[in-house]
Amino acid sequence: MAVSFDEGTGIFTLSTKNTTYQMQADGYGYLLHLYYGRKTRGVMDWGLTFADRGFSGSPYDAGDDRTYSLDALPQEFPTQGTGDYRSTLLVVRDSHGTYGADLRYTGHEITEGKYSLAGLPAVYANPNEESQTLTITLKNERLGLTVSLLYGVIPGKDIITRSAIVRNDGQDPITLHKLGSACLDFTHGRFDVITFCGRHTGERQLNRQALTHGVYSVGSRRGMSSHQYNPFVVLADRDTSETHGRCWGMQFVYSGGFFAEAEHDQYSQTRLTMGLAQEKFAYDLGAGEEVIAPEVIMSFSSEGLEKLSHNYHACIRENVCRGKFKHSPRPIVINTWEALYLEFSGKNILDVAESGKALGVDMLVLDDGWFMNRNDDARALGDWTADEGKLGCSLPELVSRVNALGLKFGLWVEPEMISEESNLFRKHPDWAMIVPHERPVLGRNQLVLDLSNREVREYIYFAISGLLSQSNIEYLKWDFNRSIASVYSHASDTQGRVLYDYVKGLYEILERLTRNYPDVLIEGCAGGGGRFDAGMLYYTPQIWCSDNTDALDRLHIHYGTSFGYPAGVIAAHVSTCPNHQTGRITPLRTRYVVSCYGAFGYELNPFRLTDEERREISTQIEEYRSDREIIAEGLYYRLSSPQSDNYCAWEYVSPDGSKALINAVIPHNHGNAPVVYVTPRGLTPGSLYRDKWSGEIYPADALMDSGFPLKMPRGDYESYTFRLDRL
Repeated sequence: MAVSFDEGTGIFTLSTKNTTYQMQADGYGYLLHLYYGRKTRGVMDWGLTFADRGFSGSPYDAGDDRTYSLDALPQEFPTQGTGDYRSTLLVVRDSHGTYGADLRYTGHEITEGKYSLAGLPAVYANPNEESQTLTITLKNERLGLTVSLLYGVIPGKDIITRSAIVRNDGQDPITLHKLGSACLDFTHGRFDVITFCGRHTGERQLNRQALTHGVYSVGSRRGMSSHQYNPFVVLADRDTSETHGRCWGMQFVYSGGFFAEAEHDQYSQTRLTMGLAQEKFAYDLGAGEEVIAPEVIMSFSSEGLEKLSHNYHACIRENVCRGKFKHSPRPIVINTWEALYLEFSGKNILDVAESGKALGVDMLVLDDGWFMNRNDDARALGDWTADEGKLGCSLPELVSRVNALGLKFGLWVEPEMISEESNLFRKHPDWAMIVPHERPVLGRNQLVLDLSNREVREYIYFAISGLLSQSNIEYLKWDFNRSIASVYSHASDTQGRVLYDYVKGLYEILERLTRNYPDVLIEGCAGGGGRFDAGMLYYTPQIWCSDNTDALDRLHIHYGTSFGYPAGVIAAHVSTCPNHQTGRITPLRTRYVVSCYGAFGYELNPFRLTDEERREISTQIEEYRSDREIIAEGLYYRLSSPQSDNYCAWEYVSPDGSKALINAVIPHNHGNAPVVYVTPRGLTPGSLYRDKWSGEIYPADALMDSGFPLKMPRGDYESYTFRLDRL
């Protein structure tokens, strides 16, 4: 069984293929954390220690026993006001303005299958996949507060998920000022904390640092998961590497603001927590009302970061992404943005489509600028009516003409935004999030629609569904091009819940669209990677990784992204040179090698290509089609770090080990430089492999032991590809 309970000791044990998680409802009713690590048998309550520690208070129930203090004991769901002064998951204020909630265990239930969360994305179990749910009930009688802790276990993937439902079963209102989803406590250890920081066009740069006394915190106050910090955090032993050592991960299944905190306390204990952003959060619960904490996906590896990544890749690919496009080949697209920007006509759109078809792409994606009055980025958002004068015909006619060329049609939209210069704003200024009597903060000359308002959600749904119903649109690029700053809803009496309700409103719209238009592929985007999270992947099985299409910068972006997300969900395009973001000139082959990382396409003007470049692109597309399955479904290996090595190499291996694709880039050439050797992993021991391109035959064991050399580069940004087939 994945979940078991010992009534005599009050110990719960969660078991996966390679891990054990254990906790205990003790004699006072507190839920203490005992263990999360390598799979083991037995009871781990011997790891608890008790001592009389000055200024660490004890529960009243403990009487004269000063050795029992929640300020020093490891817990599952720590709350403010219990004498625990570390980072907590729950802060509650009652109707009299008093803070604190002492929660005690009152019962539990073990059920078959994986729980789901109403209105929120969550990991699901596939048919015939073993899974169980543990629900533990904690209560505070004074407040009438009930907290249901949810643990989902998918043993075969070494995945344990956590969520919490907080319900007011009392008569008086209460307010939540902090709501977290998961906590991991460690009684000892020397750890590094690994986060993925960045900025717009430079997302998810790996940051690893030693955790010392104090609190290390990352998060987002931007109303989205953000370019600045990704909602994925790893805690690792100091000596943990790709293939060695212990590491624990937390990944938030949520697309709004979040916090992740790692605290090393006065007793050299460590606590890792994750949940909803506390800023601008004050969630009122009336009698009988409840709120759900978004899910956290947890996993543990005793075999290094590589195995932890494989656990998350499998979970995202198979238990988060849904629908028709979960495993099916994604179309190779040509996007008009960097080719034409806002300056286009129906004729040159069709010219791009025709040229793209000759190159071998599957789909034309018409980006921004297709709707009425959208001649710059200061107007028309919210008015989703096609500009027939600019297009030279109606949108359905344009789609039909593109289809007649043999291409599918995709469309860019930004439904969550509104321009002051728009018909929608003139009609419904109260639908924009603007603080009364304040001039709003603008971002990209636009405002944010209030998705916590049901009328707004209905408008957005019917505007987008109208486009999909009238035309054979098979792909939407769903963009979100600013952070949320001014938070106010004319439709709510409780402003402290607006940002949470906004994200739930977004999910409601996406759920309706994916349910009613299952054949439409939606690509998530927020100025590139500003909402690259598991919550969006539940609805949009691929996400535009970054607005930065420069190949050299993408090496770093892809590297960081790979720790928590599989390659198949990462959208990347070959763009023109000099690159529009950096001005850098890189070889077309290198741009392809970097961009064929996951979901693939082009973002350039085909009329500016030479005949040689056109032939090369046609060859690239054929090559990608032959490798697309192993890229999307294979095991992914980071063979080097672009942050510390003088080369960047990565590898995909088919699940049965019969094929391997190895890509490498040497960013900078130097005179008389040492030879670079690449050492693959994941090959079948004792086997021979033939390289498709050179015909060279390699013994797998020697390759995985000593590696093979890369030819000396001819200049900067040289790239290499090896396609190994097992003999």
